[in-house]
Amino acid sequence: MKLGITGGVAPGGDWSQAVRTARLADELGYDAIWLGETWGHELFTSMGDLVHNTEQIKIGAGIANVFTRSAALIAMSGATLDEQSGGRILLGLGSSGHIVIERLHGVPFEKPLTRIREYTEIINILMRGERLNYSGDIFDLQQGFRLRMNPIRDHVPIYVASITPKSLQQSGEIADGILPIYWPGSKYRWLRELLDEASVAAGRAPGSCAIAPYITTALVEDESERDEMRLAARRPIAFYIGRMGRFYAEHLDRMGWPEEVANVRAGWEDGHDSAAAGVTDEMVDETALVGTADEIAAKLEQWTADGLDEPVLGIAGDEAKKERTLRALAPLLGS
Repeated sequence: MKLGITGGVAPGGDWSQAVRTARLADELGYDAIWLGETWGHELFTSMGDLVHNTEQIKIGAGIANVFTRSAALIAMSGATLDEQSGGRILLGLGSSGHIVIERLHGVPFEKPLTRIREYTEIINILMRGERLNYSGDIFDLQQGFRLRMNPIRDHVPIYVASITPKSLQQSGEIADGILPIYWPGSKYRWLRELLDEASVAAGRAPGSCAIAPYITTALVEDESERDEMRLAARRPIAFYIGRMGRFYAEHLDRMGWPEEVANVRAGWEDGHDSAAAGVTDEMVDETALVGTADEIAAKLEQWTADGLDEPVLGIAGDEAKKERTLRALAPLLGS
């Protein structure tokens, strides 16, 4: 089983801890560590630090938005880090949201899906070492630039942060994988079929687009902490519904929880605890991994049988808890 993890640190956290976590995951044999970017640590600088502090684990951009860096710059960054890492880079692309793009970066949030498609095509051209003569709906790039380096791979895998129907369809056509969040376990078979249909229609083989969801993971080491760990899974769901724009609320609504989404959003009037109380047991059980190492393993095996390819574990708890979780789940690697 391929297991990835999310990296980085909480807001205001100590970056050296991110390095220690990456080193441990590398030593234990985890497949990948994915770094996010909001308005804290810059993504590619952080990836570079982990590249030089690890040996085997893949380092993923999870995600680079397609508004604040050009496609060529992302290709240059990816090719540079891929060379320095010996071919261990994964590129995750996404749109972010209009609040971050327009109110932090001051860039118009326009045609996000088209931009993702064109960024993917441009990055692939440059990675192949070809001259960039490209005509799209947004970009017209006819100067024939070619990277002044020789990428060590002619293709760096591109994953897309997809949750909407149109984005999933497009990702099946063009991407090496998707990075959904809060995806219900009971819908992996449907997701696999949707992606494969899109891949085949685009002339690609079934299975061309891997399913690599971010999954909140809370290890229960003693029965006395089970409720605490379930709360640790409820709280981020509530945060994404009520404090991360409209996309995640709409996603969970589409997945069959409109009443629960409404309750969570209403709960935010009284704060995070009240909002988290609106997250039901079903939502936790369907979208998160909460339990003993054996219980987590059993659920991962079922979801893998249903189409899940590369789970990315967002591990709950303090740094000591995260280390124990990594060690407890390490026996699954390669199983």
